[in-house]
Amino acid sequence: MKYIAGLGEALWDVLPSGRQIGGAPANFAYHAGQFGRPAYAVSAVGNDDLGNELLARFAEKNLYTLIPQIDFPTGTVDVSLTGDGIPLYDIRQGVAWDNIPTTAALLALANDTIAVCFGSLAQRSDVSRQTIYRFLDAMPDDSRVLKIFDINLRQHYYNREVITASLERCNVLKLNEDELPILVDMLGIGGTDAVTQGRGLMQAFDLRLVILTQGAHGSYVLSATDTSFIETPKVEVADTVGAGDAFTGAFVGSLLQGKTPREAHLTAVRISAYVCTQHGAMPEIPDYLKQ
Repeated sequence: MKYIAGLGEALWDVLPSGRQIGGAPANFAYHAGQFGRPAYAVSAVGNDDLGNELLARFAEKNLYTLIPQIDFPTGTVDVSLTGDGIPLYDIRQGVAWDNIPTTAALLALANDTIAVCFGSLAQRSDVSRQTIYRFLDAMPDDSRVLKIFDINLRQHYYNREVITASLERCNVLKLNEDELPILVDMLGIGGTDAVTQGRGLMQAFDLRLVILTQGAHGSYVLSATDTSFIETPKVEVADTVGAGDAFTGAFVGSLLQGKTPREAHLTAVRISAYVCTQHGAMPEIPDYLKQ
């Protein structure tokens, strides 16, 4: 098992400052891959100029891809920013990443993948949802394997069935302070504080880790034996697009290097803060931040 995969949407974020490559799974793969293991973005793009350009940009980033070009348009997201640099998304429908095909190459990659990150957004369509589940089911039955559900609730593109099925297939859950109360209410999880609720999710779905980010306030990593909390560094924010994906990628990349969850958490916080100081979701990370 040698690969890392980000499985789901690959698209263009259309920001006020211009067009940037994006999609949470691709962002994750890019950042996780900077820690030594080959990482794949797994998705689909169109047979169009935007698809050609997206694949070329991933190649420039030295990111491996399993992204067939199919007869649907390449996905785009119109991103506007609040005064605090927080992104708001308008996600186009009926696009290529809604139709990720299950192929022999995809299943072969799954069989040699040690860590995959997937979310809820690409599961808005039955085609991509079934491909995601087939990938997860084809991964090795090994205690080292990480299946990270970075929930990424967007607009109305989720429901209880998708959330529950994903939680039953993952062993690591990543969510933010806005998503936690939605899950708690949806799933009937008890507790009056974030840590208790996070541990309730761990118990209900037999999770190995729960990662909870709380924006400028800090972040938690919950394991069976530890509660790690780290305050968010104060930085000059350019935009926060991709910061959460960088956090997840750095955390997983560090874990696979043999770091403890606490050590991986420290690295993830540093790298996520750095990404907030840059424009776009995939800035190159300085080596000193990975140490």
